[in-house]
Amino acid sequence: MAQPDEPFGSQLPDVRVRPPGPASRSLADRLGRVESRNVTHVDDARPIFWEEAAGSNVRDADGNVFVDLTGAFGVAFLGHTSSTATDAISAQSGRLIHGMGDVHPPTRKLDLLERLCDLAPWPRSRAVLSSTGSEAVETALKTAHVATGRPGVLAFEGGYHGLTLGALAVTERAHFRGPFLSRAYPGVAFARFPDPARDGPDSGQAALAIARELLGRGGPNGDPIGAVIVEPIQGRGGARIPPAGFMAALSDLAQEAGALVIADEIMTGLGRCGSAFASSRVGLVPDIICLGKALGGGLPLSACVASAEIMDAWPKSDGEAIHTSTFLGHPLACAVGAEVLDRLQSEMLWVRAEEEGSRLLAALTARLSGLPRVGDVRGLGLLLGIEFSEAGARVPGAGIRVAEAALARGLIVLPAGDDGHVLELTPSLGLSEDQVVYVVETLAAVIEEAV
Repeated sequence: MAQPDEPFGSQLPDVRVRPPGPASRSLADRLGRVESRNVTHVDDARPIFWEEAAGSNVRDADGNVFVDLTGAFGVAFLGHTSSTATDAISAQSGRLIHGMGDVHPPTRKLDLLERLCDLAPWPRSRAVLSSTGSEAVETALKTAHVATGRPGVLAFEGGYHGLTLGALAVTERAHFRGPFLSRAYPGVAFARFPDPARDGPDSGQAALAIARELLGRGGPNGDPIGAVIVEPIQGRGGARIPPAGFMAALSDLAQEAGALVIADEIMTGLGRCGSAFASSRVGLVPDIICLGKALGGGLPLSACVASAEIMDAWPKSDGEAIHTSTFLGHPLACAVGAEVLDRLQSEMLWVRAEEEGSRLLAALTARLSGLPRVGDVRGLGLLLGIEFSEAGARVPGAGIRVAEAALARGLIVLPAGDDGHVLELTPSLGLSEDQVVYVVETLAAVIEEAV
């Protein structure tokens, strides 16, 4: 089914061996002998092992070509193996691969920090770099703590902020938290995230009432709340978009309570949702922003950014930083990150994301309209979700079944939501018209069969 005249990156799927093919199965057997069994799920339907990727295409170990609609967890916003990343890696790798980020910093660390602070929504900003989204969240939570003196946190059900212990404490899903509750910080209160598809048109006001009560009450252990952490649009929670006015009102509540708003923009930030920061699109007014995924262009890179006034609550280093890491300001990642930000701003890539996302959303909405169990098709920029419901109730596992069936037809997609009842799409920029047509028609056919 692939188009020989199209370059790899813009091709349609070419599934020659039903995935996972024999090469992927053999690799899975080898993996099972050396990796913790908790990490990679292996069954008859998955995984495929990736060998090569470019643009929106992935080639697996069996030679199958897929269209990737996940952007590899949202990382490949610019496309897989983007020249923005590969050129920067090539230029930097012969000069300096590793430095001493908090002792003798690489110059590329400073280049990236200046670009980040220029992009931030405050007149004067400062940032802390790290490698993963979880680390950026850890930095944000610590920053709020030192700035307010209040350790308690208000988070939201359905939120996903990472699995390191601090980030896990504010990640509500029981599947992740359950085994480690005795080690997680007990001062996190969880409010309901407004979901009009589930709770009706008044979901925003109901959620605000709960948030207001919890801010006044404090954490379950009695600690006063100094931080409100929220995704402007929930990604893993099911591509959930808050109702108009909710995020602005939440920002006001936090300010009245003396709490800082942490916007987890690791998935939504840097263009994916049609603006540099999704917060501005939904009315959230953050005091601290967490960034990652797209920032590194495929390399591990994240950042916590805040106003200078808030970040200066940290004590000045006396030669031994109290929050740092070996790979902070890694020059190879910083070189890529700086180029990603330059391209994002010079080409206003968020405008392209909004245009491409709107076209994909319109095509999916039109094609899926009237299909049984398709309850909602929604999106903002290139973060989209298809929710499966019947008679107002979620269809558990529907997104999982669609993802498995779609893989056999050459589409890589992921389920979302606590019940696996949503199909989440976070494609890279630059899906071709032929790819969009194939995606829409194939997903419709798979949904009709699998849901």
